[in-house]
Amino acid sequence: MKNVCLIFIILFSLLGNIMAQQENTEKQYIPLDGVVEKKIAKERRVLPYQPIREADIMWEKRIWRVIDTREKINLPFRYPKKMFFNLLVESITKNNLTAYEINDNEDFSEPLTTEEVNQKLYEVDTFVSFDPITYKETIEIVHNDMNPEDITRFRLKEVWFFDEQTSTLNVRILGIAPLKEEFDEQGNFLYEIPMFWIYYPDARELFARETVFNGGNDHQQMSWTDLFEMRQFSSYIYKESNVFDRQIQHYLQGIDILLESEKINSSIFNFEHDLWTY
Repeated sequence: MKNVCLIFIILFSLLGNIMAQQENTEKQYIPLDGVVEKKIAKERRVLPYQPIREADIMWEKRIWRVIDTREKINLPFRYPKKMFFNLLVESITKNNLTAYEINDNEDFSEPLTTEEVNQKLYEVDTFVSFDPITYKETIEIVHNDMNPEDITRFRLKEVWFFDEQTSTLNVRILGIAPLKEEFDEQGNFLYEIPMFWIYYPDARELFARETVFNGGNDHQQMSWTDLFEMRQFSSYIYKESNVFDRQIQHYLQGIDILLESEKINSSIFNFEHDLWTY
């Protein structure tokens, strides 16, 4: 009799577990938003850079660019569901990326902590109020979070070089920096400052698994690594390596800045052309 009762208890226990699993399955069921489940982007891996010997580099030029996300071709940077600036901030917060301080050398020698990056993501406002009865002065400090849509431009630091071994002109991006605009109390634009550097070679693996909005084909998923390395963006040069270490705007004004930018850009490609012509 005891054995029969034990068997019934086990059967009821198993039946209860099965019903509970079915209920959990029904609760966790989410309809597929599309034709197929897209896994390729999440499982994508990026190939490491091809090793290059120092002796094989016969020519090199460092270039600094600005990407304005308000241009039509650059609008994917501002896609509301997956803004590029939000991707950088989330990756830094989760310790998947390291941010670096913007120093005079514009290198990557001063890593920032997550707390230091967070301090750059909000603005501090001070309000002074008076009690109408006691006339007591009260100072209130308010932290306002930055609006990601206010980040409209990014800096790129890159190196163009000619590889003598393969006889090719190549480019490698070194860093990406979001630019923050500063205004006075009347709302007049003052200047813009870079917030922090992201070392691009360390971010390639992460960017390869993050998709970019493709307006021409929703199924064809392009990653941020594809976008940068296939040069699917518009930009202009604001500085090249020079003996004075100055930007173009320091010695030219107005439309002459853009003309000088195009001149520098053309000189890079003409260098390779001249090698084969002469």
